[in-house]
Amino acid sequence: MDRLQNMRVFLSVVEAGSFTIAAQRAKISLTRTSRSVADLEAQVRARLLDRTTRRVALTEVGERYLQRCERILAYVEEAEAEASSTRAFPKGKLRVHAMTSIGVHYVVPAIRGYQSRYPKVTIDLTLSPRIPDLVDEGYDVSIVLGNRMPDSGVAAQLLGRAFSVLCASPAYVAKHGIPLKPADLANHVFLHMMTVKSSQNELTLEGPRGIETVALQPASLQVNDAGALATAVREGMGIAILPTYTVAASLMSGDIVRVMPDYATLSTNVYALYPSLRYPDAKIRTWTNFLRDHPPEALMADQAAPSELTMT
Repeated sequence: MDRLQNMRVFLSVVEAGSFTIAAQRAKISLTRTSRSVADLEAQVRARLLDRTTRRVALTEVGERYLQRCERILAYVEEAEAEASSTRAFPKGKLRVHAMTSIGVHYVVPAIRGYQSRYPKVTIDLTLSPRIPDLVDEGYDVSIVLGNRMPDSGVAAQLLGRAFSVLCASPAYVAKHGIPLKPADLANHVFLHMMTVKSSQNELTLEGPRGIETVALQPASLQVNDAGALATAVREGMGIAILPTYTVAASLMSGDIVRVMPDYATLSTNVYALYPSLRYPDAKIRTWTNFLRDHPPEALMADQAAPSELTMT
């Protein structure tokens, strides 16, 4: 039995939780099923399953190997479909990662529309602020923010641009006053998003007099999530730069006000990342195509929403 078939049997045993049930489902003998897994373990030189009289459980190595097997078999099926000029209809599990705030505001709503179109696809969504290793961590697609194209080891599709605005709460500006120009920010409490590369001691803005950089006070609060930063602003803790998608509703309601509307912050690209393959899995292909059309509409709407809601 070849290695791909051994992988299929291995997946079947894991899904069934039993060699006996897997053998029955595949309509092969229990001996053949056991031999397939044993041959696979011999080929990889590692134990993949812990076997007891009552249950079968993945080892730590087996868990990692299972993710690779699922991906490999999906690629094989997709390649065969392409070779035979058959357009595979997407089905099965799609593992999606998204940076937290953009995942909440754009990806979750997009999932509803995608699954209405492709009901046989189930989605596992993980939200975190970092860019993952797609292959090692088993993700099919990652939605991230970045100013440059990622490394060439993955394919990247530009979905649009996310814009940010300077914000404060009405209570904060009532107590501390309204900054009118970048230099005024040096006298205000500024709240920061934690990033790896950006400076937390200065801020660059583009306004009527071109690009200006201002030194800031040491941050009284730094967080790694835009939603949490928006909450801090609503609580009157200071001024912050916030993505419009996190504050559009608050700007509409008046819980947050926009300050210094004549000064713009830098926008950020929104990318969909996925493994660089000649024949992407049908789920990956349809999901990224769907994202290409839908989040950009929301991004544009959120960019326009606060344009008239400014502090005067």
